[in-house]
Amino acid sequence: MSSRKENLISEIVRALREAQSLSVRTLASKSGFSASFISQIENGQASPSISSLEKIASALGVTLFEFFGKSESRAFVVVRATDRPRLQSAWSKAHIESLSTDSISRLESLLITIEPTGCSGNSLHVQSREHFAFVVSGEIVLFLENDRQTLTAGDAVTIPAQRPYRWSNESAESAQILLVFPKGA
Repeated sequence: MSSRKENLISEIVRALREAQSLSVRTLASKSGFSASFISQIENGQASPSISSLEKIASALGVTLFEFFGKSESRAFVVVRATDRPRLQSAWSKAHIESLSTDSISRLESLLITIEPTGCSGNSLHVQSREHFAFVVSGEIVLFLENDRQTLTAGDAVTIPAQRPYRWSNESAESAQILLVFPKGA
């Protein structure tokens, strides 16, 4: 039996917004979405894509990794497969797992599993930080600006900051991508 903690995006977005004393309209304006969409997310009526989550996190001044919360500082932390905090994006047909919970590390790492026909978003999006991606299993299509690359298990890529990209799983099997970011927004 898994003890994996499923984080509810609705609760996380609302808690982060309220902690900053932001109104729904202010968060909507800062993220580029409608107040209605933010409200639907907070009420569990809408499932944002991975790229939408990244935009909301940025508007809240946090990274997607920080959606998983902070843990105590220790010299190292073992993150057991059964204990990984996890976010679900029904829209993207994906789930995101935090692989690093140590608050003193200079790296953030996420494991994203994208089901067949899933994608990070409809359009290309940018990250403010350079990041490294490694395909753990399956086959994933990377759209990087005007380039399209099919990556398979074992392939790796470094995506420069501010370069528009998106992921898509066009295969019949799920695919897993390991993402590693330097810490910071």
